[in-house]
Amino acid sequence: MVARQVLATDPAVLADLAAARLGEAAFRRELSRVDDAGFDGPSLMPGWTRRHLVAHVGYNARALSRLVVWADTGVETPMYASPEARNAEIDLGSTLRPQALRSLAEHAAIELDVRWRDLPEDRWAAPVRTAQGREVPVRETLWLRQREVWLHAVDLGAGLRVRDLPEEFLARLLPDVLGAWSRRGEGAGLRLVSGQRSWGADAAAASSVVCGDLPDLVAWATGRASGPTGDALEWVGEGPRAAPRWL
Repeated sequence: MVARQVLATDPAVLADLAAARLGEAAFRRELSRVDDAGFDGPSLMPGWTRRHLVAHVGYNARALSRLVVWADTGVETPMYASPEARNAEIDLGSTLRPQALRSLAEHAAIELDVRWRDLPEDRWAAPVRTAQGREVPVRETLWLRQREVWLHAVDLGAGLRVRDLPEEFLARLLPDVLGAWSRRGEGAGLRLVSGQRSWGADAAAASSVVCGDLPDLVAWATGRASGPTGDALEWVGEGPRAAPRWL
């Protein structure tokens, strides 16, 4: 039997699909390092056990699959009925047995990958709406899933660190975080600097300049630093301070 091929031909889409699959593999690898008893332990997400985290990652794949169906059929299919429904789903999922949670994460990821594989080339620009209410082309689901699996692979607390994530991913993530701050009117006057690269406010308008390695900047900006003010960072001007909320 001939294997079915990805219908997309856009090189940028194909590159993002490959990156999303790499992130999925990283999450599976980290999850395999957690034994069943470890599911009851805390994740690095405040207030969540690993049970909650794995349920969330699985249900996120299902939610993104709904967006791909929306793009494919033209029938509006939101990620979640409501924020409350999303939270209730995670809470309920966290009560599943470890093997059921492993199966949920694996099978939901496979379903999402199949949806991406079978989406026709002319549908990748179709508009859908994220859980935050932003209208984006469905190709954005590839990036949303990359964020999900890479960061939550770290949040499993099985050994992977932000510093271990691909530099290309980190360099794309940081302006994404700053963009979320800007849309909410937060983070004004912040300038982040790593070597010759910088993000955020222009040098003349910056009231706080945060300097450090890219992984340390990302860890601070996403709330995953060793301390709320980023212990490994150097601050110039106002600060140090905790990063604004990202999502």
